[in-house]
Amino acid sequence: MSVTAPPTVLRRRAGIATGTALLALAVTGCSGLGRTAVGPVSYTTEQDKVVTVHSPSVKGCHTMEPAGAGKIDNRTLVDIVLYATRDCSGRGTAYVPTTFSDTNAPRALPWRSYRFVH
Repeated sequence: MSVTAPPTVLRRRAGIATGTALLALAVTGCSGLGRTAVGPVSYTTEQDKVVTVHSPSVKGCHTMEPAGAGKIDNRTLVDIVLYATRDCSGRGTAYVPTTFSDTNAPRALPWRSYRFVH
């Protein structure tokens, strides 16, 4: 004697399986979207110009104005590392945690790029 499920139970199981597959596809498709550091990064150039970048991508190297910056405000939810070069390389970096600022010494090289720590 075999027991078979009623048609409504079979349809419900098929619906759950289809819904699960669609949800998995949706999550996989959204994972390729660029994550951002929620909040602004502001910096002041040598000419006292304030530049603000809202919610930049957490991926890659972000360059600043060619003259560089002397003061940085990290108001994002992600920590950043500052570089004196335009390609986020080299020594003499500065670590700026979330909601903190960094001000260069008067004789120091200006910051020219930054990268998020994630």
